[in-house]
Amino acid sequence: MWQLIRQFARSGHPDEPAPTAEDAWQHEEREIRREILDVLGRALCIRQIDAGSCNGCELEIHALNNPYYNIEGLGIKFVASPRHADLLLITGPVTLNMKAAVLAAYEATPAPKLVVAAGECACTGGIFAGSYAVCGPVSSILPVDVAIPGCPPPPIDLLRGILTACRAR
Repeated sequence: MWQLIRQFARSGHPDEPAPTAEDAWQHEEREIRREILDVLGRALCIRQIDAGSCNGCELEIHALNNPYYNIEGLGIKFVASPRHADLLLITGPVTLNMKAAVLAAYEATPAPKLVVAAGECACTGGIFAGSYAVCGPVSSILPVDVAIPGCPPPPIDLLRGILTACRAR
């Protein structure tokens, strides 16, 4: 224990410079906020549906809500009901047990509705393609406006995919 304390005392302070306040994300953040208001004129409401994923994509989606990305501050919010949503963000391959729920959520979403398939499994079926318990990718059940590949896609790619869908509106 004392050896470790002595080593800490001898090592001094790190010489790393502090990160700059103006990084690429902060510049992009201003552009995104302006663009959402230009396209929609209000907040974008998203209903996220897990159609049978491994939850890797959900972890990246949750990262969008952290203070770094702060999508609430950009004018994007997640809602609990598809009746209040503008966009359905679907992760995972559509399993047999979730097919009816995904279709019901799509029908409950008011027009004009957007569908974004997030992650490799939602886009192509991923490692679950051909499984007896899977209907296939989201595009085999619903019309998909934007597909975001990746296993899992990073939060910035998710945000870019959501914005691409909004532009298509």
